[in-house]
Amino acid sequence: MIKVLSGAWALLFGMMLLQVGNGMQGTLLGIRGEIEGFSTFEMSLVMSGYFVGFLFGSRMAPEMIRRVGHVRVFAALGSMISSAMLLYPTWTDPWAWGAARILIGFCFSGVYVTAESWLNNSASNENRGKALSLYMIVQMIGIVSAQALLIVADPGGFVLFIIPSVLISISFAPILLSISPTPAFDRTKPMTLMQIYHTSPLGCVGMFLLGGVFSAQFGMAAVYGGKAALSVGEISAFVSSFYIGALIIQYPLGWLSDKVDRRLLILIASAGVAFGALVAMLFGTFFWVLLAAAFVVGGLSNPLYSLLIAYTNDYLEHEDMAAAAGGLIFINGLGAVAGPLITGWMMGVMGPRGFFLYIAILGAAMAAYAAYRMTQRKAPTVDPTDTYTTVMPSSSPVAVTMAQEYAIDIAQEEEEADARAAEA
Repeated sequence: MIKVLSGAWALLFGMMLLQVGNGMQGTLLGIRGEIEGFSTFEMSLVMSGYFVGFLFGSRMAPEMIRRVGHVRVFAALGSMISSAMLLYPTWTDPWAWGAARILIGFCFSGVYVTAESWLNNSASNENRGKALSLYMIVQMIGIVSAQALLIVADPGGFVLFIIPSVLISISFAPILLSISPTPAFDRTKPMTLMQIYHTSPLGCVGMFLLGGVFSAQFGMAAVYGGKAALSVGEISAFVSSFYIGALIIQYPLGWLSDKVDRRLLILIASAGVAFGALVAMLFGTFFWVLLAAAFVVGGLSNPLYSLLIAYTNDYLEHEDMAAAAGGLIFINGLGAVAGPLITGWMMGVMGPRGFFLYIAILGAAMAAYAAYRMTQRKAPTVDPTDTYTTVMPSSSPVAVTMAQEYAIDIAQEEEEADARAAEA
């Protein structure tokens, strides 16, 4: 672990600051939009803009890196993110905010591709798992820390918009000044979405539905808090609960996924998401119930991302995994674009409860489809390609591929150890 930190501390520290800035601006916009009198539908358009930009950025960023290199892409996108943050309080118009969110989403997708390429390049087979775990942990710490910063100033002023802009500007300094060599960026074997669907219908449908759940959490949780008349401190605690739950439940659920049929675990986790959302919808007037429900929903929905990828990999050859990862992330992004729009419409029709009803519907639909798929074919046999590793829903295909390579290495080592033990 010390070796990993000594070699990648600049990248990890920079990514934590980036996540503080990103997590802060997402929640802050929901609060400020309520102050400015934006309608729920207008805020849903604003919030969906991030996922539109992220979707296109994930497709275009690799080509940008191949043309001009990691350093230039990293610096250019970082500068645009920092500048766009300052436009929010200057131009308080939902269309301007929506355009800024599209730009920021596009830039962040490129930043993730670049940073995760660097991390993968600096890691070895021996420490890749530790490096990936640290990367996920610092991202969670950044997002949770961001919520605490919301109470240091008035959300109706400029200060809370300046803080994330400054943090994002600072975050690039240790990364760009690092002596780590620039990583290579290779093309992967293409795989169509239809090929991925035929390989794993549950992986594709689950990823699409999960995109809606994740974007509702990330984009509309603060809007829900404003409509439910929560204070700034309560909104901060509410949004934090989603990510604290993800941080705590992610690893035990991942351990369990290597022991049982993943489809059963997907069914249970998605049903748990639906149950937690229904509890919040019915009893959300009690704040402690709201926090507990957010903990359960975030804790069970975030690991579903890694579970669905791992389950899809159970039916793939090693050389197809990187291409499939890119396709699954694109499918997840399509669901994420629609998430805030549908959530905003439902909240407009039935009030704040529409936020949790939307999540409950998606969770129940995923559980039902997982149950159906369990009747269509047998569970895959355990082999060296099916070990679960933790990946954040905001990760690029680079991090997912990195996780897969580590999982395969670990599985092969365990298989060889078992073979030696059997011979002995």
